[in-house]
Order: sequence, then structure tokens, then C-alpha cells
Amino acid sequence: MEATVSGSQMLIGLGIGLILLIFMILKTKIHVFLALIIAAVVVGLVGGLPPSDTISAITSGFGGTLGSIGIIIGFGIMMGKMFEVSGAAERMALTFLKIFGKGKEEWALSITGFLVSIPIFCDSGFVILSPLAKALSRRTKKSMVTLSIALAGGLVITHSLVPPTPGPLGVAGTFGVDVGKFILLGIVISIPMAIAVTFYGKYLGKKIYQIPSEDGEKWERPAYQKAILDNASGETNKNLPSAFISFAPLILPIILILFNTVLSAMKLTGGFYTVLIFIGQPVIAVGIGLLLSIYTLTRGKDRKDVILELEDSMKSAGIIIFVTGGGGALGQVIKSAGVGDYIAKGIAATSIPVILLPFIIATLVRFVQGSGTVAMITAAGITAPIVEAAGGNMMLGAFAACIGALFFSYFNDSFYWVVNRLSGIVDTKEQVRVWSVTTTIAWAVGFVELIILNIFM
Repeated sequence: MEATVSGSQMLIGLGIGLILLIFMILKTKIHVFLALIIAAVVVGLVGGLPPSDTISAITSGFGGTLGSIGIIIGFGIMMGKMFEVSGAAERMALTFLKIFGKGKEEWALSITGFLVSIPIFCDSGFVILSPLAKALSRRTKKSMVTLSIALAGGLVITHSLVPPTPGPLGVAGTFGVDVGKFILLGIVISIPMAIAVTFYGKYLGKKIYQIPSEDGEKWERPAYQKAILDNASGETNKNLPSAFISFAPLILPIILILFNTVLSAMKLTGGFYTVLIFIGQPVIAVGIGLLLSIYTLTRGKDRKDVILELEDSMKSAGIIIFVTGGGGALGQVIKSAGVGDYIAKGIAATSIPVILLPFIIATLVRFVQGSGTVAMITAAGITAPIVEAAGGNMMLGAFAACIGALFFSYFNDSFYWVVNRLSGIVDTKEQVRVWSVTTTIAWAVGFVELIILNIFM
């Protein structure tokens, strides 16, 4: 089929499909899932793919993508709900505050956000933990801006790079990379980004010095003063789960997946090794974490209430699963139509690293429509076939899509409003400095890491 279709026709089909996709997402009432499927049909038909082959590519792309990661998305979102309703996320924050001690509240909140956002959506994580940050600001006299940037930065970075958060998990499935390795490398890549963002928070907190009033009802802008080192723990009277019980459902799956990755790489099989490799499969490991969270974090809660919470979480899981599958369908059509190979050959003739393509597209989509998840999944669907055809590193291509989706959070991103409103920032210029610049710093650090990794990998 590819031999009978000109490269120009393939590119025209891709161009029309992508323009239509962006238009539908931005200007119409059409949901992004339906928009992705419509774009896939247009790319296939205009690009020269027969109707029957177009439909076949859409169904196989949708099913193939979700076959590898759909279950994990569901498990991860349900586990996040257990963290949210039980208070485990808040317990993590209090634990890190005790560990870091005097004067290190921003680092404690950054690490808390870093871990909490692996299973919990960053919006929910910030809503849950911002009252703690506010209480710490009032007690220590540290700027709420510093604490909010540290917390929100940690949240959004792992939300964008580390499965089982749905966005990066969908990208991993679309690029066909090993989820276990993706999780571990994602954590490593996220660390320098979180450190850079926290340092920026400390700097900006001196420029925009804002603390809550004593009654916590208003915001004050006094002259900047050094923090009060009273070893504030932020302890509350809530009946929260213990630190061990709070951390276990999150840490155990990561450890099991690590065992699977290491043992598989070392080709150790047989006996106990086989058992470890099996339970370290991401689907099994996250499933074990979910079971552990249900039976340890919901003690004393009524069975019906727990099931209702889990069912409520599955509503949001369904949306993410469909959007992820739609991205996979679009990617398969691009691959089947031959446009991926055609573009890959063109890129190969230049000196441009192929992994920059998903990064650039994710950056553009993010800037235009706001959602990081939609940006990375859209970029993955478009570029995975191209990266594969060009012989590029699929793992780095996947991370390129995720990192690009961090670019300049602005009015069209819901998290922009969550962070600024709960931090008491109302001036637009200050909102941009507090959050738009923060996400762009994470994006820039991630880009540098991507280039370095591309040299060595």
C-alpha cells in the first residue's frame, strides 16, 4: 500500500487530521476521545489508507495500547482514591516534616508531593495538602509562595513522568516500552527537576512574601523576615493512619517492580526468582498495592462506603482509559498509513535528534490547549511510529512527550488556578511567576536531561 501512495498525500492527510484535532479540542463541544478517533479516520482516509484498513488500524491501536496499560491505570487511580480518603497523603507530609526538622519545610513538602502524586492526581494532592502548607507558613513565617511551589512542583513533576499516573502510563503503552523501567527511570529524571523547582520557590518566596493572618482567614504582605525555626511539625488532631501503613501501598509495588526489572535484566529464572518476576509485573505489583491500600487504609470504614469510593474513582479512570486508547488508535493509523516511515526517513536525513519531535509536539499542544495529559498522549500517538521507524530510542521518545507536556502552565490549565487560588495569589503577573515559570523551569531542566540521556543512550 505504501508504494502506491505518495509522500505528499501522506503528509497532507496527517496535516489535515492534526489541524482538525486541535480545532475540535479547542473550539467545539467534541470530547478529546472522539476528536482523536475522528482525526485518526481523517489521517487514514486522506493519507491513502483503504477504509477497511483504517478501521482495522483504529481498533487494533486502541486495543493494543489498552491491553498493556489499561488495567494498571484503573488500579492506580483506585489506589490514589484510598490515599485521598484515608489521610495517608497528609501522614506522608507530616512524616517528612519530622524527618527534615527545622527550617526544611519546603523540602519536606517537595518530597511529599513527589511521592503522593505517583498514585494521586496532582490537583487532589494539592487540595489535600495545601492546608498543611498554609499552617506551616503561619507558624514558621515562611512565604506561602515558597511552600506552595515546592509542594505543587513535586506533585506535577511525578504526575507528568511516573506511572501509574495515567498520562505517562498511557505514553509508555503507546511507545510500547517496559513500564517497570519507565517508572524507575522516570523517578531518576524527576529528581533534578524537583530540586530546581524547590530552589526557585525559595528564591521567589523572598520576592513575593505572603503569609496567612493569625486567624488564617486572610493573606498578609509584611516586610520579609527569616523563618522561625520552631521545629513545626504541622501535627493535627485528625485520626490519620501510621507512617508505615501510609507508605506501604506505594513503596511495595515500586520495590516489586524493581525486583522484576533487575532479575529480568540479569536473566535469573527458576524457583523463587520466577515468583519475584511474576509479582513484579506492573499489573500484579500495582494490584498488590491496591489490595494493601484497601485493607490497611480503610480500617473502621463501612464496606459499602469503601466500594462507593472505589466506584467513584473508576469514573475518572474511564475517561483517561478512553483518551489513552484514542491516542493509541491515532498512532496506529499513522503507522499503518506509512506516514511515520516517510517522516522518519526525512528526519534521518537531517542532524535533528528524532526524540525532539515528541518533545516539540507535546510542548506545542500543551501551550495551545492546557492539559498536560492530553498533550503527552496526543504527542505520543503522533510520534511513536515515527520514532520507531527512525530507529530512535523509544524510552527516551516516551519521556520526551512527557517532559514537553510540562511547558508553561497558564489560564487553560486547571492546576494553574488550583495552585494560585489556594496560595492566595490573585495578581496575574504574580500568578505567572508563581506557577507558569515554575513548570517551565521543570520543562527546561527535563529538556537538558533528555539531551544528555540521548547522547549516552
